[in-house]
Amino acid sequence: MTTTIKYVIKYKLNGERRFEFALLQSNSVEEARQALVKIHHASDAITDINVSKAL
Repeated sequence: MTTTIKYVIKYKLNGERRFEFALLQSNSVEEARQALVKIHHASDAITDINVSKAL
């Protein structure tokens, strides 16, 4: 059984600070990047990703 936990992903999208909530299996930056790619355009620059558990 895989457990998903609600995380907050803080990042920059084309230089602008943003955040999203996501249900992830771990707090890995790579898993967060995959979640962000699904909701943004391929041409968008996603940088400075930080993942932490949502309160």
